[in-house]
Amino acid sequence: MSIIYVLIPIAMLFVLIAVGVFFWAVKSDQFDDLERHSVSILFDEEPMDSKTQQEQSQTAETEVTQAPQDRGNGI
Repeated sequence: MSIIYVLIPIAMLFVLIAVGVFFWAVKSDQFDDLERHSVSILFDEEPMDSKTQQEQSQTAETEVTQAPQDRGNGI
């Protein structure tokens, strides 16, 4: 019977740790995107990092803003 005085506080400590970990996970946005990993197996491409995305967007902007110098006279 004296073991119950040890097991109850240990069980309460485990519950407090589990609740703390759950709230930490919710606060750090661990549950925001639950479908990305389930769908990622369908695609072969690796996701691009932010540096690669920035480089591609800058390249696209440069191509759009640079106008050809000689368009001809249209005759």
